[in-house]
Amino acid sequence: MPRLQSFEPASAAGLSTEDRQLRQIKSDLHERLINSVNLSAVRTISADALREELRRGASELCNSQGSLLSHSAQERLIDELIDETLGLGPLEPLLNDPAITDILINGPDEVYIERHGQLALTDIGFRDLDHLVTIVQRMVGRMGRRIDESSPMVDARLSDGSRVNAVLRPLALNGALVSIRRFGGRPLTASGLIRNNSATGEMLEFLAACVEARLNIMVSGGTGSGKTTLLNMLSSYIPAGERVITIEDAAELQLQKGHVARMETRFPNLEGKGEVTARDLLRNSLRMRPDRIIVGECRGKEAFEMLQAMNTGHEGGMTTIHANDTREAINRLEMLVGMAAPELPLWFIHRQIATTMNIVVHTTRLSGGARKIMQISEITGAEGDSISMHDIFVFDQTGVGSEKEAQGTFRATGIQPKCLDRMRRAGVSLPLSLFTRGELRSQH
Repeated sequence: MPRLQSFEPASAAGLSTEDRQLRQIKSDLHERLINSVNLSAVRTISADALREELRRGASELCNSQGSLLSHSAQERLIDELIDETLGLGPLEPLLNDPAITDILINGPDEVYIERHGQLALTDIGFRDLDHLVTIVQRMVGRMGRRIDESSPMVDARLSDGSRVNAVLRPLALNGALVSIRRFGGRPLTASGLIRNNSATGEMLEFLAACVEARLNIMVSGGTGSGKTTLLNMLSSYIPAGERVITIEDAAELQLQKGHVARMETRFPNLEGKGEVTARDLLRNSLRMRPDRIIVGECRGKEAFEMLQAMNTGHEGGMTTIHANDTREAINRLEMLVGMAAPELPLWFIHRQIATTMNIVVHTTRLSGGARKIMQISEITGAEGDSISMHDIFVFDQTGVGSEKEAQGTFRATGIQPKCLDRMRRAGVSLPLSLFTRGELRSQH
């Protein structure tokens, strides 16, 4: 696996003389810098002013080292001292790199990143386990969450929308496991999906019509397959003037609409009180005059309330679900509804799903890091013990290229969707040629 150029090496082996001096001096100067800060004054000045004061203090401390450090080493050390004091230490350069989509930490000496779909081991590291734990606690503390030995797991969201999951000892044998899922500042557009060869224009034209005609859509896929990215893009097709309510466990959606009311679940406190579930928020959302309800991820008993909302005057809802294909997505939704209402017979659950959910879109992250829409399927009804559905568009993988990238073609299956009549009644028309059986080509 490739190894990236270091920001802060994880061990002293192989370091230059200047790097060894820098590491030795940094720990001492950081402690002196913290001791020189007037904690009572910190609360009364702005973040920019505080950063400037710390830069001045760090510069004075570095100058006290005389000729031990070169000018470039001093500048680097000052930046790192400020990151340690106000920021997230060694993670700051990674969080400031927009090309990095995932940061995966397996203990203090092993930091991986994902960039352009490829995982790489970096030379970035922490002084020791205590240093890593301190950074994690600072990270989640800003969001009003806590993590320690008595509560060794946490799921939180950074101010930029990045999602953080951390596990500490005794659960993490590495001492600490941290996963940071980052989201781009600029949501991906339809043209971006086509340019990335994640879908074709015909597929997105059909999905746009589904959203405009207020069909209920479920996006399925595995972790990191692009479900949330696709859901964000689909929101751009919601007509102006509609009130959209979003419900999430950890806010990740970046809807491309103006009138959005966002809600987030809340975990119980240390006494086990104060929890607010997605099911609670769904029930409350019906009193908030929604035109559409979007559930960031359907994973529990809220599935029952979600179907009820979509089937009682709030059409056009969207959600994501973890599954390996569109058929399995329906099976998983069936299981979640059964968990919420075990007294309901299976045939009734099938009928509820078949009459409520219209379209299932499956996304996958293929070899080489490419994310593609693999299936767009339509639910057509319930027959006996099964739910009827068929594929409208699919991606057929034919192999892998010289650099292990997935290769294949998009194609239309030749089946005309039954929802075309509903689209026409909503004033949305699509050419039948869109569904002519054959290979589809992305337009770059």
